[in-house]
Amino acid sequence: MNWENIFYVLASVLFIFGIKRLSHPRTARSGNLIAAFGMLVAIITTLLINGNLDYKLITVGVVIGSLIGAFFAVRVEMTQMPQMVAIFNGFGGIASALIAASEFINPSGTLSLFNLSTISFSVFVGTLTFTGSFIAFGKLQGFISGKPIVFTGQQILNGIFAITLIVLSYLIVLDHLNYNLFYALIIISALLGITLTIPIGGADMPVVISLLNSYSGVAAASTGFVLMNNALIISGALVGASGLILTNIMCKGMNRSLANVIFGAVGLDQSSSESGSSKEINIKSYSTEEAAMIFDTAEKVIIVPGYGLAVAQAQHAVREIADYLSSKGKKVLYAIHPVAGRMPGHMNVLLAEANVPYDQLKDLDEVNNEFEDCDVALVLGANDVVNPSARHDSSSPIFGMPILDVDKSRTVIINKRTMNTGFAGVQNELFGYDNSIMVFGDAKDMLQQLLKDLKEL
Repeated sequence: MNWENIFYVLASVLFIFGIKRLSHPRTARSGNLIAAFGMLVAIITTLLINGNLDYKLITVGVVIGSLIGAFFAVRVEMTQMPQMVAIFNGFGGIASALIAASEFINPSGTLSLFNLSTISFSVFVGTLTFTGSFIAFGKLQGFISGKPIVFTGQQILNGIFAITLIVLSYLIVLDHLNYNLFYALIIISALLGITLTIPIGGADMPVVISLLNSYSGVAAASTGFVLMNNALIISGALVGASGLILTNIMCKGMNRSLANVIFGAVGLDQSSSESGSSKEINIKSYSTEEAAMIFDTAEKVIIVPGYGLAVAQAQHAVREIADYLSSKGKKVLYAIHPVAGRMPGHMNVLLAEANVPYDQLKDLDEVNNEFEDCDVALVLGANDVVNPSARHDSSSPIFGMPILDVDKSRTVIINKRTMNTGFAGVQNELFGYDNSIMVFGDAKDMLQQLLKDLKEL
């Protein structure tokens, strides 16, 4: 065994161990550091085994990339994490595509059938990931409508693009000196990334982000085969596999297939749904003083965070409320739905920033039985994941999706800024239930005022 393979194996072990530690919030930070160290080992090994490199140029690239990364790591707010992850996925995809394209245009040796096939595949997946990720970024940032964008014959067009890409790849293998074929492959891959992503609505963004993450890993692994670099093959395969597993978990969290997520266009037109926004519901609006009196008599409180909590950056305020209630001898838990927020694990990351104790965070399967003897369920900006119509309204786009059973609590206190619908575009019938009350306003302002009112009781 060559010495470089020994270090590549070491890097791979560190990758796997790091991913393993990412499975729990308590160990996730160290898992990131371990995996990052593994990548450092792989990078240094790769640089050392390649003698014909311009280290000055590499150093300049490392410095510039590090400065840009550090700048955005400091400036990006928690509410913008989904957008940043989408961009990271896109950059990962385009990096793989550019490396494969470089090998095609300026090959290090004779291009074999295998080389040409892997180059075509890497360019296809990497370019698709790049454009798809930036469409996802635009939807999350608001540059592009969060609703599905569809047009007649869209799926037929996607099918034509896919067949054309297969034909182009075959022709490139036959005539790799025809650069026009290669450029056409890049253009159509970019278009396919756009047309596959624009019909996906905001409600499905967590699934899209994890799927694009998987794509970026597949592109990296393909580029590893192009370069015959073991570390890149292994790391890309790990990212691709873990992204696909996470995508499957997200789909199960919504009780939908991946095909339905990609082609279902959820949120496009829900006018026919009984749970649509046109249905009138009886809203009971309370003040924070009235809500404080309800909390004062409660013994068990379950907090349900949603994207509204992230928008208001109210994670520290909600922890202060929870700490105060706990100091009064009340049991406090957090209910985390797998697709709450706009990226996988969004709520976990948000609450971890506020140092919320990990043992208080309960996922859907753990916490749903807790609602039956819960005195107060505090819903902060969540919508679709607590909508009871998912259980019984077959016309609803979220029908069959597992939800948090907050409606089974004695009292449900719901905080929202407006009565706008959630990502799926349907009104939440929970708002009109007899045991539900609304406290309108920005989550952070409301929680801070609620804490003051609690202390005055």
